[in-house]
Amino acid sequence: MSTISSIKETLKASTASESISSANESEWPGFSAPAADEAKDHFIRRNGIEFAGTHLLIDFWGAHNLTDLKLMETKFRECVEKCGATLLHIHLHHFTPNGGISGVAVLAESHISVHTWPERGYAAFDIFMCGDAQPEKAIPILKGAFKPERIIVGEQLRGLTQTASDN
Repeated sequence: MSTISSIKETLKASTASESISSANESEWPGFSAPAADEAKDHFIRRNGIEFAGTHLLIDFWGAHNLTDLKLMETKFRECVEKCGATLLHIHLHHFTPNGGISGVAVLAESHISVHTWPERGYAAFDIFMCGDAQPEKAIPILKGAFKPERIIVGEQLRGLTQTASDN
């Protein structure tokens, strides 16, 4: 066995107990917009502000079910649907020995990602969406599934190009 193959096998054995992916990695899904959308500008214009999308940074403390890979996938899918987004791919990775999860749902509108520290009851979710998607609709779904004692939500408008004072 070559040195590189040996290193890959060692890394594979030492870092993961389980991973799930909604698409075969060798058959990465493509996405193309309908012809009518090809020239559409997906920036958001609201209250005199123009921006690419809304990025929510969500911290859960005292959270539960942070090792449940199937629940995480189910809730990601539910969030995508409720927010009005388009799912392209989900990949979740389950770490050993603590059971933490890291993963991402890749969306046509951007992404939802998570990193959990079950030993601390902590989860960090990032939800970034552009266009007509409504990322704030994911919060009650995630709260219901992971039942945090405390939640902190930060919001950032990404790709800000114009403010009311620029007019």
